[in-house]
Amino acid sequence: MTRGKRIYALDTNVLLHDPTALFRFEEHDVFIPMTVLEELDEKKKGGSEVARNARQASRFLNELIERGNGRGIAEGLELSSPEGLNLRRDDKVGRLYFQHRSERTHGKADNQILSAVEEVREQHPDASVALVTKDINLRIKATIAGIHAEDYENDRALDDFSLLYTGSTELPEDFWDRHPELRSWTEKGQTWYEVKPSEDERWHPNQCLYLPGENSVEMRVFEVADDKVRMVLMNDHTHANHSVWGIAARNREQNFALNVLMDPEIDFVTLLGNAGTGKTLITLAAGLAQVMDQQRYREIIMTRATVSVGEDIGFLPGTEEEKMTPWMGALTDNLEVLTDGEEGGSWGRAATNDLLASRIKIRSLNFMRGRTFLNRYLIIDEAQNLTSKQMKTLITRAGPGTKIVCLGNVEQIDTPYLTETTSGLTYAVDRFKDWPHSAHITLRRGERSRLADFAAEAL
Repeated sequence: MTRGKRIYALDTNVLLHDPTALFRFEEHDVFIPMTVLEELDEKKKGGSEVARNARQASRFLNELIERGNGRGIAEGLELSSPEGLNLRRDDKVGRLYFQHRSERTHGKADNQILSAVEEVREQHPDASVALVTKDINLRIKATIAGIHAEDYENDRALDDFSLLYTGSTELPEDFWDRHPELRSWTEKGQTWYEVKPSEDERWHPNQCLYLPGENSVEMRVFEVADDKVRMVLMNDHTHANHSVWGIAARNREQNFALNVLMDPEIDFVTLLGNAGTGKTLITLAAGLAQVMDQQRYREIIMTRATVSVGEDIGFLPGTEEEKMTPWMGALTDNLEVLTDGEEGGSWGRAATNDLLASRIKIRSLNFMRGRTFLNRYLIIDEAQNLTSKQMKTLITRAGPGTKIVCLGNVEQIDTPYLTETTSGLTYAVDRFKDWPHSAHITLRRGERSRLADFAAEAL
């Protein structure tokens, strides 16, 4: 190994999380313990995301070996990334090394990996060696053993979650005075504004802007040009006369959300918020209004990551929809709210529920690969439990005329190895914020009950 370079030893969970991790350490070298290869072999069977990643990691390793014609393994294989990976290519690339036969015998896989890293340190005393793993306990073990260990953070969307784009901004009280050049006009029943933003006013497309107070104004950025920003006055869905499928917004953020959900020009919406902020209810209300009344979409498709909060309840019999039904309690609860005011007594409500159920399909994430959705209103619930790769797989299923809405609460991540900054939902919010056909709203105020609000704050 080249003197002065860093050597990164990769744990199995890093490659299972991101097979392209092999090529993401720039000019530094990568070391693969033999235990990692054995664990990849154990994980490769099946149709899960983990199995697919295990097979892809093995294919990458095989391609690197074939590229060297079986030679140079002892001297290291050049870690130039394959075509089509869309990774940054530099003249300087690291080399890939494998663990050779070790004389040491160990029981647990974690201990074997730590021993392999120790061997590398002994063989290269001048090199800086680091173990990269997403396993917290292994990082603790490594630190105790005097080995530098760190998390794999290449897929981190941002360094601090508090810096995540919120989708809405409060304007200063003197906003109108700051912009004497502001131009306003009315077109097709909507009020428009055009301003020249100052240096500290860096807005994104479909960002919601508001002036609080008695003369409150709520606007949405429609277009961002080099020297001007065009904004449109938002509809007031807080009033019962402008309710959506019988649901009126109870706070400012819900009004923002209903505005972007009802806009046909916005193809991708992300709603972030704690439990009880109304994410699912307003999303379903907007979907039903556009499917049943406006007939803008053919049907609503709802899916979510099947990660249980407690113990797994085991195998579920039935069709795909029947298997997913226990995971869709939020859908059932919110449909009860949306049909509660229907006339005709219990029979009328039952008929309405049957009608709505015929236009709402429940689908599993496991069968999304290869599908294309045309003119659908796709809701991805519990999106905080998705990786960035899974999020990409889902969003790229959208065909012409399809709108995708991602809902989630990053304080309730149940998937191992995911954090607030590496969640696929956080990744999508950050990557889509400058696209003119996407919008993001962070819902802050709980509307479920005073008990739920207090529990969210006190527990």
